[in-house]
Amino acid sequence: MGSVLSVAFALLAAVSNATGTVLQRRAALDVPLDEGFRLKLLIDLLHRPVWLGGMAAVVAAAGFQALALVNGALSVVQPIFVLELPFALLIGGVVLQRRVTRDGWVAVACIAAGLGMALAAAAPRDGTDRPTGAGWVLAIVCCAGTMAVLVRIALLRPAGRVRAACFAAAAAIGYALTAALIKDATHAWQTGGASGFFLAWQTYAFAAAGVCALFLLQNAVQSGPLVASQPALTLGDALVSLSLGVTLFGEGVRTGWWLIPEVAGAALVLYGAVHLARIPLTQVLVVPPAGPDR
Repeated sequence: MGSVLSVAFALLAAVSNATGTVLQRRAALDVPLDEGFRLKLLIDLLHRPVWLGGMAAVVAAAGFQALALVNGALSVVQPIFVLELPFALLIGGVVLQRRVTRDGWVAVACIAAGLGMALAAAAPRDGTDRPTGAGWVLAIVCCAGTMAVLVRIALLRPAGRVRAACFAAAAAIGYALTAALIKDATHAWQTGGASGFFLAWQTYAFAAAGVCALFLLQNAVQSGPLVASQPALTLGDALVSLSLGVTLFGEGVRTGWWLIPEVAGAALVLYGAVHLARIPLTQVLVVPPAGPDR
């Protein structure tokens, strides 16, 4: 029953996140590129009703995500978020009254099939409820260090595909770390109630990590085409979350020959994400105006 609830809440979180992503990105694309990687970017966005509506959807998504993580493994919940882009396409089609093309449906089918294949082959199993302190230190150092390197590379590159992909990959790591922290914080709520939740350092750490990941995502959107940033975000979040689930929470996945369908499923998801990012409706929703290497 717990795994069913986990999947259901994860799907609701993906839908809410897709709604928030569409609204946030539409607001961010109206901000001049020279405001990127400055606090003025967030200040400007706070004055935009569309962006605030997107934030409300993100808050709802965080609630559904927490409920999903309470009932299931990190390595099951976070990979389901690869469905965010297909949901964004479908939501955008309804809002803009545009028909989803045959290519769009093929890409959506590839992502859904790839996700199902990878999860079925991996068959993730629950692990420990609470990671060790040493495990958290190692996880945070590795994630923060990798994010810093990716941001450094992005800042050394001009606006374009590489810059967008690096910012998106850093955001993906941030979102995966946020999910791991949320899972631990929700356990603190279960065992210690509201006081235990608000006294846990994980509560404040996941808030900080989430804001950081959101900031990096806004810069990824501004820096280059969706076809460069979205695959890095989609697959990066799933893979890093899987790694954190196995190493930090001791969740089990099948290996050996099962790696073949797992890799094949991941490749199918990547193909679908790249293909979906290229179709006109997706570009209308989230891609910046035309410009050099954009």
